[in-house]
Amino acid sequence: MVNSELIILGVQIIASLGVVVSVIYLGIQIGQQNKIAKAEFGHHLTQRLYDRSFQTSKDREFSEFLSSDWTSKEVMTPTNVWRAMTFVRMCLVDIFDVYDKVQSGLVDESHLNLRMKTLKMGTMKTLVGRGTWLSMRVNREDKFIEWFEMEIFGELIPKDEEVALRDELNMKR
Repeated sequence: MVNSELIILGVQIIASLGVVVSVIYLGIQIGQQNKIAKAEFGHHLTQRLYDRSFQTSKDREFSEFLSSDWTSKEVMTPTNVWRAMTFVRMCLVDIFDVYDKVQSGLVDESHLNLRMKTLKMGTMKTLVGRGTWLSMRVNREDKFIEWFEMEIFGELIPKDEEVALRDELNMKR
């Protein structure tokens, strides 16, 4: 009887070791899967940016529009104001997406830094950039708004500034 108890005890020890090894293996697999998912997210974001850049470079007329003086009344007709706002809106939605992925730990912060650096080059300093941001910031939490405004504008923008810009940007609808 003692022998059978020893055998049962031995089997239980071996089974326990099997569970421990399985849990360790599962942890390693989850870690590897997380790294793969993070790399895939990063690749997707990079590919999205490359595709946009490639499409823009192929479209001569749009490239000329993007490189024009957005502070010029001659260039910024009502149609071009809306066109520019659509472009800036697309850039902001991309920033929102990347920021959220960085905060969740799904992608490296370099993806966000690259996009922010591009916006800091002047797009957001224009009336169109600022006005578009003001109309979209209601969709974000205060932490993001404070971070974004300090990064881009170097100041927190008063809540009532959007109303003052509506007429000038034809946002009266």
